[in-house]
Order: sequence, then structure tokens, then C-alpha cells
Amino acid sequence: MTVQQLRYSKEEFARRGNEIYESQVRPQVEQNNHGKIVAIDIETGAFELAKDTITASDRLLERCPDAQIWCIRIGHRGVHRFGVGSVQ
Repeated sequence: MTVQQLRYSKEEFARRGNEIYESQVRPQVEQNNHGKIVAIDIETGAFELAKDTITASDRLLERCPDAQIWCIRIGHRGVHRFGVGSVQ
């Protein structure tokens, strides 16, 4: 298994991922996909949609083996939730 090397700082990675999601991906996936994961290649804008991060990322890597992947959960601020209870 090949380990991907990050080519961007954490801040640049997040900026690119969020920018591509908001401008290109969100309008295509938001309706009827609340809670699903979108894996986005921050260099090409290619993306995959799935129920979990592993599936979405694996599908994207099949198409773009050198992808720099940013994941986001549709309709949520973060991909994963930590702790118990709901956020108020």
C-alpha cells in the first residue's frame, strides 16, 4: 500500500477543500444526500459520494490515484461527531 504525501499545509488543504465544496460540489450533491460523505480531490475537483469516508475515498482513489482528499459530511460542520448527546 502506498502512503500519500500531503502537498499542502493544513490550512491550505482546508481552504481548498471548502472552496471546491461550496462552489462546485455542494450544488450537485446537497439535495437528498443529507448525512452522506463527499470525498473531494482538492487539486482536480473530482469527487465521490458515499455513506462513509472509506468508501468515498476508495472510489475517488480508483479514479485519481494521486488525489489529495478532503472529506465533508453533507449538511454538517464536521465529518465525525465526538462525545455523546446533541450539540445545542
